[in-house]
Amino acid sequence: MTKTPQTESNTYKPVSFSQTVLTELMIPSYSNFGGKIHGGILLSLMDKVAYVCAAKHAGNYCVTASIDTVNFLAPVEVGELVSLMASINYVGKTSLVVGIRVISENVKTNTIKHTNTCYFTMVAKDEQNKTVMVPGLILENHEQVRRFIESRERKDIRRSYAKELEQVSIPEQDEQCMALLAGERCKLA
Repeated sequence: MTKTPQTESNTYKPVSFSQTVLTELMIPSYSNFGGKIHGGILLSLMDKVAYVCAAKHAGNYCVTASIDTVNFLAPVEVGELVSLMASINYVGKTSLVVGIRVISENVKTNTIKHTNTCYFTMVAKDEQNKTVMVPGLILENHEQVRRFIESRERKDIRRSYAKELEQVSIPEQDEQCMALLAGERCKLA
């Protein structure tokens, strides 16, 4: 079976097509010494749900290109159910932004808490590991329009931040370095 080449005019998918929920019970082997679930476990689950959501939309293998800030808003306990809800918020030519909301639920008390929100940028690849165009996005409601516009703005802010960071220069003279480090919790050896 041969795939018809995608063009921007013939391939659009609604956000609902690829929305994905992953739910997993948090077991003792996922916990740290403090009895809370390791952040790395949660990041791994986020990466999995981002992949599934992106691959469903793209119809191709997808790789993680970047992750926007991940803030851990509340700890996750052993025995809680963690649900990761993912949807495509934005598409470029070969990339997709997957928004992920993470909640945990204590099944004994029925307490639900929002633990994380983050955004994964995924890139679609073909069998030769070349980037491929992803389908456009059909926005079905005002919330999806808001998410699309916010994702585009975050992309612009990241570009601007990268340009600003390139402009940062470190002085050659120790005296100038010392002046920049004044008041910081460090010292030169």
